Amino acid sequence: MKMSKKLITLEGKIIFDPMDRTNKHMKQSSWKRIAMVKLDGDICDLYTWFIERRYNLKLNKPLRGAHISFINDSIKKLGDYDDKWRYLKEKWDGKTISITLSVDPNIGPTGHWWLTIPEEYRKELHSIRKEVGLGRPYYGLHMSIGYSNEKNIEQSKYIDRLIKNFGRNYL
Repeated sequence: MKMSKKLITLEGKIIFDPMDRTNKHMKQSSWKRIAMVKLDGDICDLYTWFIERRYNLKLNKPLRGAHISFINDSIKKLGDYDDKWRYLKEKWDGKTISITLSVDPNIGPTGHWWLTIPEEYRKELHSIRKEVGLGRPYYGLHMSIGYSNEKNIEQSKYIDRLIKNFGRNYL
């Protein structure tokens, strides 16, 4: 039996060099460049509510809200990064883009939850990366939903093991 993918498409705005939100971001800003798609709406709130109801698991929400970081790289990878970055920023910053996500949440062993952008819907973001000479990102393109804290990390790991061993429908 072949199942069709369950997808949702949302509108977002491309943002280059978003405001630093933590000391870590501030320290990394001298050697790292960031570009993201900030999504409209409250999809992170919806999913954290859903996960809390379904698994009794309260997640910490992403500091930047619903977004996809599609460039989060060292400037050393960009070669002549100032000119390339300025060109890319002038061309894309503030543009609206459609993002298609799989609706099934994923969880990793570190307690992070996310929605993936299926491979066939990543082309535009990959092409923007390619314009400045970047390859595919280390982590696949995704939207973080939230993450476990020290009080509930073991519960997240348990849910992750159940899904891996028995499948998503088991829960």
